[in-house]
Amino acid sequence: MHPTALLLFALLLPAKAFATPIAPAPTTAPDAAAPVYVALDTSLGRVVIELDAARAPLTVANFLGYLDAGHYNGTIFHRVVPNLLVQGGGFTPDLQAKPERAPVVNEAGNGLSNLRGTVAAARRPDSADSAGAQFFINVVDNPQFDRSDATNPFTAGYAVFGRVVAGMAVVDAMREVETGPAGPFPSRVPRTPIVIEHASRTETPPTLPPAPMPRVDR
Repeated sequence: MHPTALLLFALLLPAKAFATPIAPAPTTAPDAAAPVYVALDTSLGRVVIELDAARAPLTVANFLGYLDAGHYNGTIFHRVVPNLLVQGGGFTPDLQAKPERAPVVNEAGNGLSNLRGTVAAARRPDSADSAGAQFFINVVDNPQFDRSDATNPFTAGYAVFGRVVAGMAVVDAMREVETGPAGPFPSRVPRTPIVIEHASRTETPPTLPPAPMPRVDR
């Protein structure tokens, strides 16, 4: 991973920004043959995500466990880096961390690359298998977040488990908000909270964008 990107991601995902686990993560995956769609109704508009249980079964099961339990309702996108990503799913608007289950195994190297519009599991940079509830949406192509060496947590990659299929304009609007320091974060926190007002499973969108070409990671 490029040193600059590594430093930035280390700032994005400090250890104290992750809550203490409260229960084991799911160990079974949903039916990989049937795509699952999730709607994030945010204060800036709706974003619809298609989950890829075939390529990231444990990560999808983990995400759906939080989703179905109502964990994401009322959380925020607490980190906005305009030319990198937007990240959320772990904090309330007053930047209180929500409880999390035990982390899920890192499924980076599943053939999915961190391309613009893909959704990946956030984790601590010094621990490959530390992903919990938080996720990020890549707003540009970020191949530096793909796995290059599974034996080193700093290069083990960030697991892509879905993609935005509707509402990418909403995601791009998030990139434009004013940010600054707040809570445990030294920078990049939206001045006006971007709230996930409701998150739930939804029907297949009427139109779907072409699937991004998968990348076979080393």
